[in-house]
Amino acid sequence: MNRISIFSTLLLVTLSACTAPRQAVSTQPQTPFFWENANVYFMMTDRFNNGNPKNDVNFGRTLAPATLRGFMGGDIKGITQKLDEGYFDQLGVTAIWFTPVLEQIHDFADEGSGVNYGFHGYWIKDWTRLDPNFGTEKELAELIQKAHQHGIRFVMDVVINHTGPATAQDPAWPEWVRTEPQCTFKDYETNIQCALVKNLPDIKTESNAPVEIPAFLAEKWKKEHRYKKETAELDAFFQRTGYPRAPRFYIIKWLTDFVRQYGIDGYRCDTAKHIEETVWAELRKEADLAFADWKKANPAKVLDNNGFYMVGEVYQYKISAGRQYDFGDKKVDFYNNGFDGLINFELKDDAQNSYENVFSKYSTLLNGTLQGKGVLNYVTSHDDSAPFDRKRSKPLEAGTKLLLCPGAAQIYYGDETSRSLTIPGTQGDANLRSFMNWDELAANAEPNGYKTQDILAHWQKLGRFRRAHPAVGAGVHTMLSNKPYTFKRIFQSGAFHDAVVAGIDLPVGEKTIGVQDVFPEGTKLLDYYSGRQVEVQGGKVKVNSAFGIVLLGK
Repeated sequence: MNRISIFSTLLLVTLSACTAPRQAVSTQPQTPFFWENANVYFMMTDRFNNGNPKNDVNFGRTLAPATLRGFMGGDIKGITQKLDEGYFDQLGVTAIWFTPVLEQIHDFADEGSGVNYGFHGYWIKDWTRLDPNFGTEKELAELIQKAHQHGIRFVMDVVINHTGPATAQDPAWPEWVRTEPQCTFKDYETNIQCALVKNLPDIKTESNAPVEIPAFLAEKWKKEHRYKKETAELDAFFQRTGYPRAPRFYIIKWLTDFVRQYGIDGYRCDTAKHIEETVWAELRKEADLAFADWKKANPAKVLDNNGFYMVGEVYQYKISAGRQYDFGDKKVDFYNNGFDGLINFELKDDAQNSYENVFSKYSTLLNGTLQGKGVLNYVTSHDDSAPFDRKRSKPLEAGTKLLLCPGAAQIYYGDETSRSLTIPGTQGDANLRSFMNWDELAANAEPNGYKTQDILAHWQKLGRFRRAHPAVGAGVHTMLSNKPYTFKRIFQSGAFHDAVVAGIDLPVGEKTIGVQDVFPEGTKLLDYYSGRQVEVQGGKVKVNSAFGIVLLGK
């Protein structure tokens, strides 16, 4: 989008945001759901919304942390509050993914910047229990149930690669882990059989040697009056499966318990390339069984016939690589080891190119080399130091390129409100992890020349269009005209057919869009951006709106 079109669109979005009534959103979408077109909202649990200030401090975590390295109060209940308010419905969200909520190490680790607590969720101490800072299992169950009532799936962030750091309060896991060598990332082995960083104990995922529950964990369970229950369940699991009592199978059992009990729809798999790919296939097998068991036990709560979903964080995987990730000495097809999709680290760079360059490239790959599989695109993430728009100077363009791009989309919390990614006094990835800017949104603050409510309105319209039309993310892309830029997407799955036409950088006021070969004469369409209804006449539609974007669908 050129600068003139950006500012014209922004001005008129502002007028619309001030005058247009809030649109009612059905909590029971009629459009079938496809993971290839998912609109995934990803937030750091501790940094999104504080629903219960009473759980903000646990386990004596009272030392002053380094900037943005401690718990700030966000929790599961806070996410449910925003769900109840309709925040995710208005944004067209079809799946929620948040950082792990399992019990973290009780102490802090010093990564060179001072006190660091496990607010991010990736320093697990106990895979069988939620951390009270994040909430309770009852609150988790309520969130998942309510999300499903809104037609929103739930993706659990899972960790198998490592435990939390060893500290004075958090003993290491003897026989389960290695603490050296540190990974050098030169080839397959130096990515996998090694510790990612100093004092991040690496689970021996390659081992089939039996191990016992660590003494500290057994003692913990006894104090919590659940040792007999947990060990009996483990005995039953290993008897049913015949797996050796090796570290990875304990963790697989613990993770799939949440699927079986709560109906979790999918996993986002952390540090996926740092574990033997076969481990993910083993996890997928047990997750599929657990999901089927939940559906059988809860027939009235089943959303559809979609199977369990797994997306992997294969760090630096790029869609251009197709199905293979190259370790240097070995190429691995993670798609052939349990994954439906991989997080795509390439869009943040591709987004510097033209719309057509990006859209045609992704459509060709997803309907060619990656046919039947998917990618999860993003422009910002929690640990990527080079996002597309670090200065938040192009928030409208970022939303348009992400949400209209073929493939599934990941909105990182605050993308839609220009939450700052550069925090004074903050080091490293903590800059990406500030608390959600609800205050700025309420005040309609104007960071970098864009009002937050106008930015949100733009992302909402794009997101609702994506939710209503699987063709946006899962369809075949074809450019219709270069100037003005218009395109179509066509999607067919069994008996279901969907088609859309969209235009970007169009003139403000009346505009004519060719829809020939997409919609028959006389078809009534909705422009999802302006809310206007139009009719196909002579293979074209005329849209008179105060915007430079048109999003057409039935």
